[in-house]
Amino acid sequence: MIFDVLTIFPGMFSTVLGESIIGKAQEKGVIKVNIINIRDYSKDKHKKTDDYPYGGGPGMVMMAQPIYDAYMSIRGKLDYKPYLIYMSPQGRVLNQDKVREIARLEHIVILCGHYEGVDERIIEEIVDEEISIGDYVLTGGELPAMVLIDAISRMVPGVLPREEAYTEESHFHGLLEYPQYTRPECFMGRKVPDILTSGHHANITKWRRQQSLVKTFCRRPDMFEKLELSEEDKRLLEEGLKCLKEGKGMGGWRDDFHG
Repeated sequence: MIFDVLTIFPGMFSTVLGESIIGKAQEKGVIKVNIINIRDYSKDKHKKTDDYPYGGGPGMVMMAQPIYDAYMSIRGKLDYKPYLIYMSPQGRVLNQDKVREIARLEHIVILCGHYEGVDERIIEEIVDEEISIGDYVLTGGELPAMVLIDAISRMVPGVLPREEAYTEESHFHGLLEYPQYTRPECFMGRKVPDILTSGHHANITKWRRQQSLVKTFCRRPDMFEKLELSEEDKRLLEEGLKCLKEGKGMGGWRDDFHG
């Protein structure tokens, strides 16, 4: 997977994308991230990349020419058009389905806007899709671009040590993830649920499914409404909600749990 990022603030990316899982994936050559400085393609002697908007109004608008030339520095070397995503508050809000869809591609160019955005003609000429990471305002597209790269990279084979590392996470199957515990077994009077130390893997699997159902039902009803539940799911949810109502909490199942 190749990511080419068009930005006027290239220094923002090296630390974040050079660390942890994404950094290691680059070292292994599983993904490649190229940062292209749009200012390098400005024809202005001061490397200016923005100007006042036609029609007046506050703020500045990123100029078409430097962006286009930066993009063509990539496109001109290829015999195909890479998929170009513009990080924009006007775009479709990113979710796991969209991440899975984009992860099927082999080459993505990400355009980071700033100020009042980019000249509309750039969107019309080279942008394939606009994506937002949420309904709020940020100072630019760099942070959203990093979020997009991180989310997509985790889906690329070879980035994570095993497939289960992402298929069991929140949102992958439309459910929030079940609670996780590690040593010590007891912390500040709170004990790890007995089911997790029972060694009964079938019951643990059912317990985790139940926890995910209850969590999603209680915390993200918008996600829950989209689920298609089996009869077993309905039964697990009903029993889980009953335990919650009885004050047993999310981790209060007995060691004789049978789903």
